[in-house]
Amino acid sequence: GPAGRRAAARRLHLLTHGSRRSPVNLRAIVLAAGRGERMRPLTDATPKPLLTVGGKSLLAWQLERLAAAGIRDVVVNHAHLGEQLEAAVGDGARWGVRVAWSREGTALETAGGIARALPMLGPGPFLAVSADIHTDFDYASLLPAAERIAGDPAACAAHFVLVDNPPWHARGDMGLADGRVTLAGERLLTYGNISLFHPSLFAGVAPGEHLRLFPWGFRFIEAGRVTGEHFRGTWENVGTPAQLAELDRRLST
Repeated sequence: GPAGRRAAARRLHLLTHGSRRSPVNLRAIVLAAGRGERMRPLTDATPKPLLTVGGKSLLAWQLERLAAAGIRDVVVNHAHLGEQLEAAVGDGARWGVRVAWSREGTALETAGGIARALPMLGPGPFLAVSADIHTDFDYASLLPAAERIAGDPAACAAHFVLVDNPPWHARGDMGLADGRVTLAGERLLTYGNISLFHPSLFAGVAPGEHLRLFPWGFRFIEAGRVTGEHFRGTWENVGTPAQLAELDRRLST
């Protein structure tokens, strides 16, 4: 309700403007470097994050959600047709964010892309989201987890948002037990491509290294350093032309 939103706004003000109570300035990286193979032929001439649903590009929806959460500094990485992304978004001012570009040339995958962008993301925990998910998840709700990671990254260095398994990924990826992400469990959920990370996790990744987030990232789960939550709201991973058309139809009616 309104009181909860006011409380979130206060927390956010402290986080984004700094205070003695909260040193966290939450920045975000939007992962936009993928080739979008399953989305061909649409992605032969257009980068996947610029495909539109409901009259807006997938990337624009994400920038709107980040701005609504009070996040002001956003890094966007790119490789395939990246100059189109820069032309469409510019400096991000129209969404009320400051966009910095991490130009990869050749896509480095998630962990590699994050490692390359670390100098732009600052010394504290940051939010990583994929450009090709469409969700009403409230990014501001992650602020307490960001504070926890900032306070003791040795104990907790990441926080994952997990979602119900979509039909095309019925097996799931990982479980949740007492607020910690696990690799086993009776009920596995799907990694939702929304995460907080402490930059120290990527210290061993050489800039320019090509590295997927998993299985490399499983070591941090096994060490008990990843918390998580189960989000049950709207979440779509837009992977194929059919999924794109279906989402566009729902958002346009």
